[in-house]
This record gives sequence, C-alpha cells and structure tokens, in this order.
Amino acid sequence: MEDKTGPSSSSSNADKKRKRVTDFDSDSQLNDDHDELLSFVALRMMQAQFPKLEKVTVKPFILHSQLYSSVKDRTQVDQELELLKRDKVLRVFKLNTGQDDHAIMFLEDYIQQIDNISKKIGTKKESDFAVFGWFKSHVITSKLEPSISHQELYSLLSAGGKMKDEYISLLVNAGIITRQLIDPNVYWFAIPNIGSILKGISQGRKELLSFLNRRKYKEMMLALLEKKRLRFSPLDMRFHLRDLIGSGHLQTCQTPTGIVVRVLKD
Repeated sequence: MEDKTGPSSSSSNADKKRKRVTDFDSDSQLNDDHDELLSFVALRMMQAQFPKLEKVTVKPFILHSQLYSSVKDRTQVDQELELLKRDKVLRVFKLNTGQDDHAIMFLEDYIQQIDNISKKIGTKKESDFAVFGWFKSHVITSKLEPSISHQELYSLLSAGGKMKDEYISLLVNAGIITRQLIDPNVYWFAIPNIGSILKGISQGRKELLSFLNRRKYKEMMLALLEKKRLRFSPLDMRFHLRDLIGSGHLQTCQTPTGIVVRVLKD
C-alpha cells in the first residue's frame, strides 16, 4: 500500500520502518537499542509469535528464510544480521534440514536454553557442570561463526579452568554442539532439544507443498490456509508459510478478495 503521508507527518521513523516489514500482522514492539534495524523488528515480532509447543521445551528461534519473507531486501537482511551477530544480540545456527537452512536465536534465549538443558544432564561430579559456564563465558562470546574446531573449542574452554576431554563429550551429549560429518574435528554450535522440531520443519514443508500442489491452480486464500492444521508438524501454519515464502517455494499475491498463496516452484 502506498504511503500518502507527507513530509510534515508526525509519524516517527520507527513507525515508518514498522510499516515496511511485510508480515501477516504488525504487532511488534520497538523497545531495544537495535529497533531501527528492519531485521531486528521482524525478528522480535516472530520471536513473540513463535508457536507454543506442547511436548518440547525450546526457546523461540527464527529461520533465515522466514526473515527473508518479512524484509524483502536480502542484502539488507544479511548486513543487519552480521551487525547483530557482532553486537552479540543473536546467534545463527546451521541446521541439518537443508543445505542453506539456518536458525536465528537471540543470545539471551540461547543462554537460557543452555541453562535449562544443563540442569537436566546427569553427571557423577558436580564440578563437571562448570564446563557449561565456561562455554557461556568464553566460547559463545568469542566465537561468532556457526562452527568451531576441536582445538579452538578446547583452548577457549581452558580459559575457564582445567579442561578434560570428557567435558567436550558432555557438551555433545547435551546437544549444545554436534560433530560435523565431513570433518569430525569440527563442531557445529547447536540449539539443545531441537531434534523433534527439525523433523517437524521438514515434514511440515512437504505436507504444505503437497496440499497446495493437489489443488487445481496450486493456490489458496491465505485466510483459509492459515486456519488449516498440519498433521505432521508441531509448528503452526504461519511458521511454515513464512519459511516457504522466504525460500521461494511459495509466493503471495494481492487480489480483490484478499491475499492468495500459490506454489512458485516444486
């Protein structure tokens, strides 16, 4: 929709930026130092709208593709993500659901996720739990990339105290890091307790695309589609729509009767 407000309008810059974030709702709140970044506004909104899961305890995360569905300038998205990573506002994680799949989680949520999972890990020695604190204090604050080598991980953890090889195994068992298949001496940073959700992401994508592909024109009104429930994913329809629109599998089109979602490519 074209903005007809003139230069003398009293609308704030934040209001204008909020209007430029394309989404199905616009109830975001701007209350952070980074609220002038479109990507930050969109991330906060999607964080607040993350589906409430019944059987899995995981802090909200946003798929990179979902961010592309909300902020149309992909170059701007990538630049702002780099800034937010450098400022230690969020972290980006490589997912095993697709070659280009990445999840974004606010650092405060990631630290809480580590705290929650560390309390559930059984260990014989109370002192072993120190490695979780070392990981938060020395690793995630120093290493901003999605992966880390065994040697660098060992070195950073050693800044916290006397290291043992079993401490790294403890982090692996907690799901905080996972070994790369190609190079076992390199680890991916991971979101603990996310395994079943990753399965839901893959199955939800297939189910939604299959449903639309079976329709005569491979399309459906957004308002009707949002009311449907997916059988094979714990995530809601809006989560999957944002993902598939941002990844280019679906597109939206404004019509006189409302927004239509259609398959763009198989």
